[in-house]
Amino acid sequence: MSGCLGLAVAGAALRRRLVAVTVTGNSMLPMYRPGDRVLVLRGAVPHRDQVVVVELPNTERRNWNSEPAGLGSPGEPVTERQWLLKRVSAVAGDSWGSQDEAGGRVPPDHLLLLGDNASVSFDSRQMGPFPVARVLGTVWRRL
Repeated sequence: MSGCLGLAVAGAALRRRLVAVTVTGNSMLPMYRPGDRVLVLRGAVPHRDQVVVVELPNTERRNWNSEPAGLGSPGEPVTERQWLLKRVSAVAGDSWGSQDEAGGRVPPDHLLLLGDNASVSFDSRQMGPFPVARVLGTVWRRL
């Protein structure tokens, strides 16, 4: 009986760490297409060039309407939220922006996130750096 309980506990812990996400939209073409399913690993701060799932902000006000459900709150339900798939372009402390722009450094606990298909992507080009707490996790593999 204790073996079954151990499996149940391990299964519950794994469900909190792994989330299956369906790709919608074209912002990560050609690597990820609408309808692709990916497995997302929660709990680790992403590194440069990794692909992450991040919570969609209010695009008009450029902020969020609720508390974080990403890395900043790993136990929160995530199905009621809208998510974006993006690539980490820069991490805290890295410079961002061109020499012609008033760029700066990525603030602590933030990431610069870009879609691979810039012409249709809502990302740090419009939003600026995203808080790490809004990141659900890192794409681990395609299903």
